[in-house]
Amino acid sequence: MSKSAKPSGCAAPVPTTPPVTREDALSAVRTLLRWAGDEPTREGLLDTPRRVVDAYAEWFSGYHEDPQEYLQRTFEEVGGYDEMIVLRDIKFESFCEHHIAPIIGRAHIGYVPTGKVVGISKLARVVNAFAHRLQVQEKLTAQIANCINTVLKPRGVGVVIDASHGCMTTRGVHKRDVSMVTSQMLGSFREDPRTRAEFLKFIDIDGGGK
Repeated sequence: MSKSAKPSGCAAPVPTTPPVTREDALSAVRTLLRWAGDEPTREGLLDTPRRVVDAYAEWFSGYHEDPQEYLQRTFEEVGGYDEMIVLRDIKFESFCEHHIAPIIGRAHIGYVPTGKVVGISKLARVVNAFAHRLQVQEKLTAQIANCINTVLKPRGVGVVIDASHGCMTTRGVHKRDVSMVTSQMLGSFREDPRTRAEFLKFIDIDGGGK
């Protein structure tokens, strides 16, 4: 996890501290296990540091991705299509930067193209790249919208995220069955109430989604 993504408007922050080795990470997990009150050398925990480090490599793989790259290949042969494009119910998993607790949710993305469109799987990849970093939901929402706006330069972009937070459901106030909704509207989605209303109707945000 010591490598950093190449700099760009959507890239992860470049670390300023010395690189961390895999052995450093394994040792840190053993320390946390001892701090929690258990013994890392007992049979059931012997392989836990490796599993945790491997899980972190997967969970935080977004630090080694530049989401802008997923949006570089576009298609202009769309028969003059210039209406709203919506990809809804993009499921994702992320982690809260305050407690490293899970954030589980769905993202909905809409944009109005200006002569070119991007493959819909690339929008999901942008969500995953940002989600696979330590986050707060508000920042995640803005990052996705700003990245799409910067690269595709559409007439407008809308992003809505609906997610539950482990830092609230499994600790602290222990409130289950609650979710947080955030939105970022740019261009025509912010300026034109009809465009915003059309997007919200498509994703059924007033009806609670699927």
